[in-house]
Amino acid sequence: MMATQADLAVFLPELESVTRRAGDIAMAYFRAGQRTTAAVSYKGGGSPVTEADFAVDRFLFTEMARIAPGAAWLSEESADTADRLTRDALIIVDPIDGTQAFSRGDARWSVSIALVVRGRPVAGVIHAPALGETYVGARGLGAFLNGSPLVAPQRAGIAGAALVAPRAMQDRLAACPQEFVMAPRTPSLALRLADIASGRHDIVVAAPNSRDWDIAAADVLLAEAGAMLSEPEGVALTYNRASLARDMLIAAPHSLFDESLALAREVLEGKL
Repeated sequence: MMATQADLAVFLPELESVTRRAGDIAMAYFRAGQRTTAAVSYKGGGSPVTEADFAVDRFLFTEMARIAPGAAWLSEESADTADRLTRDALIIVDPIDGTQAFSRGDARWSVSIALVVRGRPVAGVIHAPALGETYVGARGLGAFLNGSPLVAPQRAGIAGAALVAPRAMQDRLAACPQEFVMAPRTPSLALRLADIASGRHDIVVAAPNSRDWDIAAADVLLAEAGAMLSEPEGVALTYNRASLARDMLIAAPHSLFDESLALAREVLEGKL
């Protein structure tokens, strides 16, 4: 599959349309402030999954095969196979990122889809229908929220930055000499990361063990908005690997990234 700017300019509107339709399917089961009408079951690790997740997954599998016929498939709600490792192009899907929030009527969930080519995401959409927000982006074409271009604010320093971090890390981060504003933690990791591009907060630290479907779409949005997402090594993430689990993740605008990375490493090494 080609990934030139011309190709992506054609593909991105199709991807957005499909993602919006997937959001409509999920919304049929969503009730704001109330328990979902969807049947809820639980995976081996205890995390919930609903019939809405499966309905969106089935729809996207069919539609993405239509608009990206050469791409392999990876979804949180589908069985993974080694076949994808032999392919240059891969669709990565989280049918409902933030299922627990979705199931209890919290609007902060999303449908997240990315196209990865040769190990890096080149197009992504994060659609939060209950919030009325749609992030789209593609390599070389920019990032947008509801059609408006996104440029992550480039703060001069880390002091006073709005930081989102796991509860288990917040006490340690509060002990560091810089003073942060601890921002609310959005249940959907995809939205949490995308909110850096929109300037709603400045830094995200995510605990180890997220998966590629949580982050791939956000990765390309951040890159296009002037921010970066990485593990503690501080380099761009590679996708379509055998392992889907991630280490601690750090995301920040370029102006804050080195300081944010150093801070996260201190937390990881127990120095704070």
